[in-house]
Amino acid sequence: MPATRRRPADDTLLVVQVWLVTRLLFATIAVWLAVSGRRSLESVVAQWDVAHFLLIAREGYADPQEMAFFPGLPLVLRGFMEIGLNPILWGSLLALGCSLLAAFALRRLAGTWAAIAWLLAPTAVFTAVPYTESPFMAAAFWAWERATQRRWGQAALFAALACTLRVSGLFLIGALVILAFTQGRRPSRRKGVQDGGLGARLAWMVLPTAVLAAYVVYLYGLTGSWTAWFSAQEAGWDRGFHWPWEALRNHWETLWRPNADHPEWPWLFRAEMLSWIVGLVVTFVALFRRRVAEAAWVGVQVLAFSLSYWLMSVNRAVLLWFPLWRLVGEFVEARRTSPGWRVVAVVVAVVAVGVQCLWAWLYFTGRWAS
Repeated sequence: MPATRRRPADDTLLVVQVWLVTRLLFATIAVWLAVSGRRSLESVVAQWDVAHFLLIAREGYADPQEMAFFPGLPLVLRGFMEIGLNPILWGSLLALGCSLLAAFALRRLAGTWAAIAWLLAPTAVFTAVPYTESPFMAAAFWAWERATQRRWGQAALFAALACTLRVSGLFLIGALVILAFTQGRRPSRRKGVQDGGLGARLAWMVLPTAVLAAYVVYLYGLTGSWTAWFSAQEAGWDRGFHWPWEALRNHWETLWRPNADHPEWPWLFRAEMLSWIVGLVVTFVALFRRRVAEAAWVGVQVLAFSLSYWLMSVNRAVLLWFPLWRLVGEFVEARRTSPGWRVVAVVVAVVAVGVQCLWAWLYFTGRWAS
């Protein structure tokens, strides 16, 4: 007897359920660590980059090193402060809401199983705290979804929002330009869609590009340097230019170097290497399947990570790679009705939840979590 096809409403409910369960687990871990360690919940949640976002929200770019962070999220946190709201609490709620919006966009782009796989990603804890990952992905995923539907004006608005949050917005613009070319030169003939053809699509990309240009000009006004952002990255995080073979050599040396004070570091560096390899594989698979724009979106990020001192923050960047989650979703969908697959899927899901809970513990305890 053929399997009953799941209705769209059921699919939406399933995505919401997975989102709710995983985010409740993150909250439980954070509260447990706060109670057991007799610490405030804020101190547990506000790790690593959150401190930078809060400092910018309070003082602006008084410290040139803080210019490595784009102003979008700090401005939102400053807005919370101005109306008397706790920026850490409300920043976390913003991240949670945006993670659900991103999952919905991914579901429209690549299907229910792609969205679920993304929600179960190892580093998903960064979508539940005041980091830029969630709002950026909500904006970027919806920009891509709108562009695939040839709604380029809407796509440009979402892309412009993404460009206020991360330098990854530059890569998004480039990939969207390639997508515009792959859709052909003539306007769409689909009913109700007026994209104006290639020229109009490219013209819309001026809007997000202007956002990036405005930030560069703003930093130039503060510092007198057109490379202030790059200088801040180099000064604070050793992200100066290196050839890929130098970055790989430097990174390889860290994989086997024990650290008594931070025993998790070698394992996290190994995960960075694995994530980088996954990015390469996704790039080539997307090219093989003639998804050129998707290959560009992932490939240019893999290249950017390869031009630093070593591979850093690749584990978090995996969250941005919607072509990866599309491939995972297609793999699952093709086997969903196979005998025994449900058991395998449950086992994989349980392991995935365990890994992301471990990663959440690393983050909430202040250990390096990429």
